Amino acid sequence: MIEVSQQLDITQVIILALIQGLTEFLPISSSAHLILPSQLLGWPDQGLAFDVAVHVGTLCAVVLYFIVDLWKMLLGWFKSFTGKHSAHSQLAWAVILATIPAGAVGYLLSDWIEAWLRSAIVIAIATCVFGLLLGWSDRVRGRRTLMQLNIVHALFIGVVQILALIPGTSRSGITMTAALMLGFDRQAAARFSFLLSIPLIAAAGGLKGVQLYQMGTSTEWELIGMGFATSFVAALVCIHLFLRILDKIGMWPFVIYRLMLGTVLLALFWN
Repeated sequence: MIEVSQQLDITQVIILALIQGLTEFLPISSSAHLILPSQLLGWPDQGLAFDVAVHVGTLCAVVLYFIVDLWKMLLGWFKSFTGKHSAHSQLAWAVILATIPAGAVGYLLSDWIEAWLRSAIVIAIATCVFGLLLGWSDRVRGRRTLMQLNIVHALFIGVVQILALIPGTSRSGITMTAALMLGFDRQAAARFSFLLSIPLIAAAGGLKGVQLYQMGTSTEWELIGMGFATSFVAALVCIHLFLRILDKIGMWPFVIYRLMLGTVLLALFWN
């Protein structure tokens, strides 16, 4: 694979890193957005090194934002082995269990998905269909809080998260949809979705890092560092603002945006 330094200039690196940092956590599908620069502007593939950089950037952002919660969850998880259970230990186990289904299926079917599902038409349809499902779930949401999430809820959200392997679905969007369907409020749905992203982003970034190491190619670290920093700041700001305004605006602005985006992608496909 051609490296970032041979493909993208500084402006392209910053724009793509911003897209990744923002769309990783908003329920609007990163796949749908990352296809647009190549389709509309003729930009080349960003390369493996860039993928690693922006994954690490978004991972650092979500870990930093939830560092206090993660520390409490980690302590509670270790204490659960001594028979001392708490809401934080239950939340930690919920994240672990909800990660397993999508992680296992993704590992087994990643090559098949890349070969058969990563197309403009699939992304466009998934963007619209799962956008409408997000809007419906927002209407039927309940008042359950994050600390009321149990193992059954976690397993359901984890199984539904498998659908995020379809490009255009949006991992954050489908996990929030599942949580809202179970009667959780918007804040609980969003926070669990963000916590659930940590092991999956770490796994994806780690796998890409191993692949990059095995390739043994040189990389222009200045551009890689810029991609990391941009995605980190964009993701951190995105998480903070999204959680602050979510209860005021709800999910429907994102649903409408997804329908508009899906329409644009369908038009690109037919043309």
